[in-house]
Amino acid sequence: MSLAAAALTVQGLDDVRGSLTLPTAGAHSTTVSWSSSGSGVVGPDGVVRRPAPGRGPRSVRLTATVTRGRAAATRVFTAYVRELPRREPFGAYLMAYFTGEDTPDGEQIRMALSRGDDPLRWQELNGGGPVLTSDLGTGGLRDPFVVRSPEGDRFHLIATDLRMYGESGGWDRVQRTGSRSVVVRESTDLVHWTDPWLAEVAPETAGNAWAPEAYWDEGLGSYVVLWASALYAADDPEHTGSTYNRMLRATTRDFRTFGEPTVWHDPGHSVIDSTVIRHEGVHYRFTKDERDPSSAAPCARFITVERSAELTSASYEFVADCVGRGGVERGEGPVVFASLTEAKWYLFIDEFGGRGYVPFESTDLGSGRWTPSAGHSLPAGARHGTVLPVTRREYERLLAAHAMG
Repeated sequence: MSLAAAALTVQGLDDVRGSLTLPTAGAHSTTVSWSSSGSGVVGPDGVVRRPAPGRGPRSVRLTATVTRGRAAATRVFTAYVRELPRREPFGAYLMAYFTGEDTPDGEQIRMALSRGDDPLRWQELNGGGPVLTSDLGTGGLRDPFVVRSPEGDRFHLIATDLRMYGESGGWDRVQRTGSRSVVVRESTDLVHWTDPWLAEVAPETAGNAWAPEAYWDEGLGSYVVLWASALYAADDPEHTGSTYNRMLRATTRDFRTFGEPTVWHDPGHSVIDSTVIRHEGVHYRFTKDERDPSSAAPCARFITVERSAELTSASYEFVADCVGRGGVERGEGPVVFASLTEAKWYLFIDEFGGRGYVPFESTDLGSGRWTPSAGHSLPAGARHGTVLPVTRREYERLLAAHAMG
């Protein structure tokens, strides 16, 4: 039992800013139960309730009891729980993006800041060069998504582990035997990021894991991570058969331990790149229709919009399709966000093989009507990424940390 207790690990105990993943199974077929010296702060289920702003941090002892049959052993962990931050208003936007596979560094993460609170005018960080890179997995970083924790003071950046520059097998190969992991980084200030790690999210029947996004679900008490995978039959381990991409989901508290993946969106044909925005209790989902335009599908290669009261619902209500047609030749990688100054929403669509991001806007999410924006200046070559509202303090910190292009 002592060896099983010694093998236990709990991530992030030295800087707790959200709920913890406390393992319930250990090595050598053991079970693990937990008790807490401060269950009002950290419960035995790992749920964290941080002290209010100004109350200071708390140290909590967590005792793991490891058992198998009548044998048992204990081990004590100490969790250092930060007080909650004071809320500050948002005053600008941060964009994380990549620029494509035409150059060796195009599949790494670049960042830009809006000029003040204007979402249509941007200034590139680091002179337009990569801000975050990775040599893990395939060595490529695409489709970055940044999620702010519900407490507000922790960020996770997740990205597709895919490098198409120099890929000899083409798009078919990377959908059959590509990476089933996503690349993850963590930060508490948007400037300093941990070293990246690979998180395997897709099942063994998948050939890829593309365009991950994550949203906090209050009811589940965890993040819901979404991505696209081509799924193959269980009796086709070499992934030689015909299939198509569909959207999957899994839950996590820490982006290291994930629940079982399940299919979230499967309309019977290939879809990728879902993104979601919540407004007045309704989740609006924007997804790329991945069908070939020659398939007589009039909205192939454009964006479909749906809505649901529940993020994880397997049944969304149709709102509109063909979104982007007339403004872009083809579109993928949508990102949607609210204006900070008026009742308006912006939708950036990646015109892949063309201009990259092209902005659209709407004053009614439920209408499905989007108009191309006029007079914009987006980062050069920006493709599939994310736009995150930031506070003035965060904005100034990013400006100070990076030379402007």
